[in-house]
Amino acid sequence: MENAAEYRPAEERAPLSQLIKSLGPGVMTAAAAVGGSHLVASTKAGAIYGWQLAALILLVNLFKYPFFRAGVQYTMGTGQSLVEGYSKLGRPYLWVFMALASISAVVNTAALALFSASLLGYFIPFDLSMSALSAIVLVTCLVILFAGHYKALDSLSKIIMAVLTIATLSAVMVAFSSDAQPVASAAVEEPSPWTIAAIGFIVVTMGWMPAPIEISSLTSMWLKSQSSHQAVTARSALFDFNVGYIGTALLAIVFLSLGALVLHGSGVELSKSGIGFSHQLVGMYASTIGEWSRYLIAVIAFFCIFGSTITVIDGYARVVSESQRLLRNQPEMNPKTTQNWMWFISALALGIIVFWASALLPMLNFAMVLAFVTTPFFALLNFILVTKTPLPKALAVGNKLKLLSVIGLIYLFGFLALFVWWKWIM
Repeated sequence: MENAAEYRPAEERAPLSQLIKSLGPGVMTAAAAVGGSHLVASTKAGAIYGWQLAALILLVNLFKYPFFRAGVQYTMGTGQSLVEGYSKLGRPYLWVFMALASISAVVNTAALALFSASLLGYFIPFDLSMSALSAIVLVTCLVILFAGHYKALDSLSKIIMAVLTIATLSAVMVAFSSDAQPVASAAVEEPSPWTIAAIGFIVVTMGWMPAPIEISSLTSMWLKSQSSHQAVTARSALFDFNVGYIGTALLAIVFLSLGALVLHGSGVELSKSGIGFSHQLVGMYASTIGEWSRYLIAVIAFFCIFGSTITVIDGYARVVSESQRLLRNQPEMNPKTTQNWMWFISALALGIIVFWASALLPMLNFAMVLAFVTTPFFALLNFILVTKTPLPKALAVGNKLKLLSVIGLIYLFGFLALFVWWKWIM
């Protein structure tokens, strides 16, 4: 409870303008979440199955809600991060968390940097290699983070999410009003997502929607950092989280709409790689709606992935640095250590792109499977922390939230069992 006294009581009613000013960690979480899971997975879901998965995507976001919210509840109620909570459960939990976070940090940063670089090529009038473009992306991220650290990321995330939301909604409105929408041939049978053949796509898409639950630890660290710069209440923190989380759920449906309106029924064979699919989406949209829209969609895609890249570098560096501090029993986290982790994660990611680009896809698949398999266990850890820790009434887990948590755990472990059966038993 060392920092809890610094937070104002939840009963204090802040005006709406103050709540808007307090937006930060929730929006940054949204920026981290809307990368591959939205641009690729949601759009592909719409492109392949039309509107059939819309309800399932909303349900998945609902079932995961309590476990992402736990990061806000625990940090606001105790003044400590989720990582500190994991350490209290036992050092083995912390070691496992640090190892998983380190692997995810490097592989995801490499994938997102390469993804961003491929889209950056749209806006550069001369040819550069993917390695050079990736280096530009990573250096830009580090310069922004080192120049202002939390404040820079906070401001940039708000700008990115605002531009992304406006541009994406504009694109969908154009697609709805366009007479050039592709129409599926009546002779072609509508593919169904409710088959054994579709299990792999469904499981991975749902497992990463809106993001792996370990991202909740990043939210927790950002919230703790925010509290050192400005006054934060339970109400403002939960408002910020809800805006970001609900926003990611709605954006998932918007991206699904893009796929359903632009690509579904077009007869185009979809690329299996995220990078190839993003370029395919840009090109297909331009040919369907008009060549003028090419750069609009490219801007949407770039901001989507660049925002994820910068927040992933910052967030993972924070949680790994915090884990290191706790394992060494140090009283406070050294900002220099966090910056060193940012350099280290970015350097390893660039090394993978330069020297092992062909191995990136297998490594990303490994990281995705690893994150998917561990997600139910992190959800359970978060549930244990917020239910076993005495929290103020405004932050405590009520009966409705507890019921939703139980349903969510059944969903997550059920999907894990389904994935294990599909991947290794069937």
